[in-house]
Amino acid sequence: MERFHHPDFDARGTQGWKSIEAEGKLSEAGWRKEQQWALDMGLPGSDSIIDKSIPTFSRGELPHFAGINTFLKAPYVENVRDVGKYDAAVIGIPFDSGTTYRPGTRFGPQGIRRISALYTPYNYELGVDLREQMTLCDAGDVFTIPANLEKSFDQITKGVSHVASSGALPIMLGGDHSIGFPCVRGIADVTSKRIGIIHFDRHIDIQEKDLDERMHTTPWYWATNLPNVSATNLVQLGIGGWQVPRYGVAEARKRGTNVLTISDIEQMGLEKAAEIALELAWKDADAVYISFDVDSIDCGFVPGTGWPEPGGFLPREALKLLGLVAAPGICGLEVVEVSPPYDTSDITALFGVRVVVEALGSMVAHGNLGKHKSIIDKPVSF
Repeated sequence: MERFHHPDFDARGTQGWKSIEAEGKLSEAGWRKEQQWALDMGLPGSDSIIDKSIPTFSRGELPHFAGINTFLKAPYVENVRDVGKYDAAVIGIPFDSGTTYRPGTRFGPQGIRRISALYTPYNYELGVDLREQMTLCDAGDVFTIPANLEKSFDQITKGVSHVASSGALPIMLGGDHSIGFPCVRGIADVTSKRIGIIHFDRHIDIQEKDLDERMHTTPWYWATNLPNVSATNLVQLGIGGWQVPRYGVAEARKRGTNVLTISDIEQMGLEKAAEIALELAWKDADAVYISFDVDSIDCGFVPGTGWPEPGGFLPREALKLLGLVAAPGICGLEVVEVSPPYDTSDITALFGVRVVVEALGSMVAHGNLGKHKSIIDKPVSF
């Protein structure tokens, strides 16, 4: 089986591998290989240790409180030119210069990585073990420029376009929501194909400017100005409450975007909402990008965010909907607006982790991880 945690093992992706054996029992090959690797790399444990799978130095998944804080303890790729050896690559974007109220999302990637150590790569309900069915790396953070939106946007776009060109699926940990534009631009720059967007949020984020700049309330205005990203393929889920600027509402109506409010989704049900979102985002499109703002969740569950809003999704609802819309495969995923300084319990960052593994797990379970590679027809090389 493929290893998940270390780059020295061959990175052939999902092809030819499975996590469920014919009789329905989970294969232990990858798990056992993980334990042996930990012993080989970390020295066998002391003589007093009864469990002989425990090494002297912490390596791999266990214990959760030790080790280096990469995302899910995936290997850190020091040379970013090696990301193409993996099915997916996590990119941190520590940036909050696009924030208009509460800063702090520059610490989002750090917080998400830290609490991700709590998770294992195995999901009982899906019958998926990411350790065995895919390869994942952590490419570290984009070097953003504090107080300079445009230079930071250029850095983000270059980083995302590099990862997308390599064939690895780009997974961005934000960062405020202004990064949505340069992230989508990074993928759009390396393909001639048309990209749709599914956007989870309480806010519409499509006005032209805010405070005279391209802030976190504006990403979809600029993203849908790109020649291969149409506003009619933008589907926004969970919009509502008392924080939706009327400038953005007017622009959304002008551009013909698609908005499903919390009330809409509650009335039609999650399955129907996912069906509509997929139909609209994929209509005449070749790939779909998912943007997940954690403030789409009721703020009682995600206090660590810049614009907390009551009345959003319950976590279980959002995760179910996310799994449904990610299942056909996506070309990129961003998780934004995690602001650890406002959450001393890490629960907001933990939800950010869950967004990533839920999307990956859904794609793996449906055999669609890697589907995005077919659209990369203008790769860049630096």
